[in-house]
Amino acid sequence: MSSLAKAIGPRAVVLPYSIGNLPKLIIGGAVFNTQYHEDPLKLPVTAMLKKAFLLGANAIDTSPYYGPSEEILGKALKQLAAEEGITRDQYYICTKAGRLQLDDFDYSRAWVRQSVERSMERLGTNYIDLVYMHDIEFVEEPQIFEALKELKLLKNEGKIRNFGISGYPVDLLLKVSTQCVTEPEIGQLDAILSYSHGCLQNTSLFAKADEFFTDAKLTKLLNGSILSMSLLRSGKTHNFHPASNDLKQAVYEVAQTLKREDGVELADLATRFALKRWLFEGPQASANKTSIVLGVSDLEELDAALDSYWRVANGVDVEKDEQLFAKVQKLLGPHLNETWKSGLY
Repeated sequence: MSSLAKAIGPRAVVLPYSIGNLPKLIIGGAVFNTQYHEDPLKLPVTAMLKKAFLLGANAIDTSPYYGPSEEILGKALKQLAAEEGITRDQYYICTKAGRLQLDDFDYSRAWVRQSVERSMERLGTNYIDLVYMHDIEFVEEPQIFEALKELKLLKNEGKIRNFGISGYPVDLLLKVSTQCVTEPEIGQLDAILSYSHGCLQNTSLFAKADEFFTDAKLTKLLNGSILSMSLLRSGKTHNFHPASNDLKQAVYEVAQTLKREDGVELADLATRFALKRWLFEGPQASANKTSIVLGVSDLEELDAALDSYWRVANGVDVEKDEQLFAKVQKLLGPHLNETWKSGLY
């Protein structure tokens, strides 16, 4: 039986609303955007969601900041309902609020409410399973807490089921989420989405994971951009990537060495690394407290990601992969765990 015929979770069943039931793999909507594709409207989003949902990866992650992503996903979900009978209670929707453009943020309570209501309209739903305040490092902390108070109100009203924060600096995510626990109008957050810190080039999230569950009392900690926004691949990364030129060049040289000496594509190896470390190792993984957001643009990339998942789950070539993980990180040298400036940090 092909690995793609196996399910990674329940197949298109009516879902309890607990955020703890988010699947291990979530389809990311950031790539359904002109930053990554000249015409994202031509991407096979409906076919991708159909395959992912039926295999148990029945959740999507998007944002108003991702250009037409919400509209594209909303159209695909409507089509799946009409053609496949996949109804709203068979999948999760995660989106964000607060980030409008590259350097344009609005964390006011009025805009947060308006943004959530607009997202519901775009996505064709009367509730959203999870809403994050998007990239919190770009605004002052008092603004973050005011925005989260509005998300808590929206949760109390039933318009959203869960809320949290997303961003790049791991220490800030931990600090803010821990403070929320004692804020009467907020309380403990349900989930956090970190990105580019749980990958082959940067493992900082792994070291801090336990504190998110003990100090911030999270239910779910999600790892996004496991290829670090296209950095971890053989081809040149996108021009918009904020990493230093030295880091980009170092990763490019490592990728070429890996392909030449071992016949391995860096993106495939990096995917297996993140899947293994985040979903299959440690107490958080065994307790189903972790998920990964996959940025896949077509069926071929989705199939490759699912194949990587089952390769890791079945323990295929474990020793070889571990040797290659170590090789890449050694070759990165001083660029291992290198970060870049994001927002105010």
